[in-house]
Amino acid sequence: MHMKIKIKNLGFYYNDHPVLENISMEIAKNTITAVTGPSGQGKSTLLMTLNRLWESIEGARVDGQIEICFNGKFQNIYDPKYRVSDLRRRVGMVFQMPNPLPMSIYKNILFPLKLKGENKKKDAPFRVEAALKRAFLWEEVKDRLNEDARALSGGQQQRLCIARALILNPEVLLLDEPTSSLDDNSCNMIESLLLEVKKSCTILLVSHYLDQVKRIADTGMRLSRGQMTQEW
Repeated sequence: MHMKIKIKNLGFYYNDHPVLENISMEIAKNTITAVTGPSGQGKSTLLMTLNRLWESIEGARVDGQIEICFNGKFQNIYDPKYRVSDLRRRVGMVFQMPNPLPMSIYKNILFPLKLKGENKKKDAPFRVEAALKRAFLWEEVKDRLNEDARALSGGQQQRLCIARALILNPEVLLLDEPTSSLDDNSCNMIESLLLEVKKSCTILLVSHYLDQVKRIADTGMRLSRGQMTQEW
């Protein structure tokens, strides 16, 4: 089995208060790894270390090492020469609460391409359609792409956010409690789409729902008191 992510002796500190300590784990390519555990133990922080989203937090710091395999070679994502923008194009993230931008459905999905300067390319509409199809949302919105994305239901908004993350074809997808505010039907749809997405993407999922984790995760980890243990 090919490894995608290698974490070694990772520590995260906020004003010298340890949130994560000596975390070491490996994540296989094209799998779903779920991290569970009590609230407030650093699960969301762990995700942020993988795309360096924490770096805007004053007083925070990390130590240890994280390597992700890109183009067949492991890259130290904290190498000063490695650009954060390159990392975040390859490592997408979806948050607990859906966060559609105040614009149309189409422009929401297009937004990452706009940041890359690729929104004017001829294939942009096809990439938007492909991302919405991967997120199981195309059939529901194909006739209303110019409508405000905030008018979608909660489950649709979360799938929109997943589609927005997928349009850049990330190699890693981080999800922080993506179904916590959704009804059972929406949860089931997102679980199904994640099982499909993992065929081309490595997924790290934070979840409080043990039933969900056991349904879709290849590996289950538990984070408690700053320490990580493998449950299966």
